[in-house]
Amino acid sequence: MQSASAANLQFVVRTIAQVAVDNETQFCDLDAVVGDGDFGYSLARGFEIIIADWDTIDRTSPSAFLQQVAITISKRVGGTSGPIWGTAFLRAAIAVRDKQDLTSDDVVAILRSAAEGIKKRGNSDVGDKTLLDALVPMTDAIAMHLTADPTAAAAEIAEVASKAARAAADATSAMRATRGRASYTGDRSIGSPDAGAIAVAVMAEAVARNWPPRASL
Repeated sequence: MQSASAANLQFVVRTIAQVAVDNETQFCDLDAVVGDGDFGYSLARGFEIIIADWDTIDRTSPSAFLQQVAITISKRVGGTSGPIWGTAFLRAAIAVRDKQDLTSDDVVAILRSAAEGIKKRGNSDVGDKTLLDALVPMTDAIAMHLTADPTAAAAEIAEVASKAARAAADATSAMRATRGRASYTGDRSIGSPDAGAIAVAVMAEAVARNWPPRASL
C-alpha cells in the first residue's frame, strides 16, 4: 500500500499534467508575445501522454514514479521545453532516491533539485526571465514557511506556494529576457510575463485549489 505522501506526489504531478493540457492555448498565446508561440503546444503534447498512460506509470517508489515521468516528458515534449522539464523531473527523482515516505524537507529538496537541474540544462538563473523566476521564489517561500512552522499542513504549504508563485510570475513582466528565444527581442520582452513562469503559477494555484483533504505530506 502506498504512503499518503506518495499519493500526494502523484496528485501534484497529475494536476500539473492536467493544467498543461487545459491551458495549451493560454500558454501558447503568452509565449507568442516574445517567443515562437509553441510553449503551450509542446507542454501539452508531453503531459497528455502522462495522463493517457497514468495507470501504467511505475509507482514502486516516489523516485521511480518521477523518473518515468521525466523520461516521457523528455521524449514527447518538443523544442527546448522537453529537455528543461524532463531534467526537472529527473533531478526531482534523484533527490528522493531510495525513499518511500516523503517529508516536508523532501518536498523542498525535490523543488531545489529540479531548479538546479533547470539552471544547468538551460544555462540560466533567477533573473533571466524564465520559469526559474517563479519556481525558485516559490520554493524559498515553502522553505521559509516550514522553518517557521515545521508542522504546517500540506494544504497550507500548497497555498503558500500558490501565492508566492503567482506574485513571482507576475513580476517577470518587468524583466528583460536574457535566455531563450525571448532574449532575441531585447527590450520588447519587457512588459509581458514569462510563459514558463506563468505556467508554474497556474500549476501551483491548481494544486492549492484542489488539494485533497489530507493533513500529512
